[in-house]
Amino acid sequence: MTFTERELVETVGAITLRQLRLWVRRGWVVPAQGENGPVFDEADVARACLVCQLRCDMNVNDDAVPVVLALIDQLHGIRQELKAILGAIGDQPGDIRQRIRSAYRARGAAPE
Repeated sequence: MTFTERELVETVGAITLRQLRLWVRRGWVVPAQGENGPVFDEADVARACLVCQLRCDMNVNDDAVPVVLALIDQLHGIRQELKAILGAIGDQPGDIRQRIRSAYRARGAAPE
């Protein structure tokens, strides 16, 4: 599903069009460019909601917002990598999975 600027503002509810445009200029929300202007997807809506929470609810200042967003982006990337690794491990034969599990536990990385 895609959203125009106005639709995103209506969906989020707690921001103005001016605020959204400022966030886009700052790179906090990065829409695709459509024929008639910016086009936002559901991830952009979620990001705008997050920025709204950071700014409005948690009083995070303008200098800290990009730091928080970068950390969240890194965490999301790590989660995607972990899912891929777990999928690759899951595709291995049982004895290989067990050896990986044992090696992981031996490093103190997982509970018994």
